[in-house]
Amino acid sequence: MKGTLVQYMATGRRKEAVARVFLRPGTGVITVNGRPLEDYFPLVHWRAAVKQPLVVTETADKFDVLINARGGGLTGQAEAARLGIARALCEFNSELRPKLKELGLLTRDPRMKERKKYGQPGARKRFQYSKR
Repeated sequence: MKGTLVQYMATGRRKEAVARVFLRPGTGVITVNGRPLEDYFPLVHWRAAVKQPLVVTETADKFDVLINARGGGLTGQAEAARLGIARALCEFNSELRPKLKELGLLTRDPRMKERKKYGQPGARKRFQYSKR
């Protein structure tokens, strides 16, 4: 078998978004759904969220990151990618786990949108009360 591909794979989730993350040894290129990070996430805080685990562990220039994100919005996808990258880094080197855990990067945010209930216009909002 000619040259095997070394990669670390992990999944991150946030709200309705799911991100599959592949870490491959490389120069620090981050690709999201086939597009560069800067094109896919136009706002700085989305890009910062995605890069955070790599910056904290000082591995930003050691890996090329390939992210397949789907569902939800850009905030959910960015934070799902952050969780996926953190999990993949733990798979690469378990000694990075305490540092990532201390900053809360390995915690899956459980908050989801509450469902709309019947007989009212939203999850919590009620129709206007009419006395007569």
